Amino acid sequence: MTAPNALAPDTLLASLRWRIATKKFDPTKKIPTPLWSALEDSLVLSPSSYGLQPWKFFVVEDKAVRAKLKPVSWGQPQIVDADKLVVFAARKDLSAADVDRYLERISEVRRLPKEVLADYRKMMLASVSQEPARVQAWATRQIYIALGVFLTAAAVLGVDACPMEGIDKDKYDEILGLPAKGWNAVLVATAGYRADDDAYAKLAKVRFPKAELIQKI
Repeated sequence: MTAPNALAPDTLLASLRWRIATKKFDPTKKIPTPLWSALEDSLVLSPSSYGLQPWKFFVVEDKAVRAKLKPVSWGQPQIVDADKLVVFAARKDLSAADVDRYLERISEVRRLPKEVLADYRKMMLASVSQEPARVQAWATRQIYIALGVFLTAAAVLGVDACPMEGIDKDKYDEILGLPAKGWNAVLVATAGYRADDDAYAKLAKVRFPKAELIQKI
């Protein structure tokens, strides 16, 4: 099946070349509601191992809360200046209950009896039944898949974004009360529109040559 509304290669590459990790946002510029809704949907549509989706995305809109988060984000201004702040969180203590909840959703959406998913359940249980630290690391890695989708979607829609690992995750958990909700912060991404005087926007993108990074075997 042909993908609907597939982008031309030049269009995609132009968007990716335009994209930067925006360091300075214009706080007066807001993302139109339809664009932001599409970006939220891009998070929902992100792929994950087994399709298990061991994540949640907290969009922090309260300005007072964002002001509290800035000092525990190395004082980075994007936290308060960007229109949107998304905290990417991983499921805390991923377990069989999460697997069964996902299987219920599969059964509902695809109208399948749960019995036909028994082998799939066993596969997923094998992954979530390992030592907790290993399961948590696995769930955390899934977050980066969603982040990549979000950043690419933002670029295609002409929205600036900045991935940020420079945060005190424990403080984020504390300020947002995430562990009590069953989640742990992994990283954040800000989104909005770059300021006209963002110096990084004027710099050439630095990448190693394609021939050096891609090798055919």
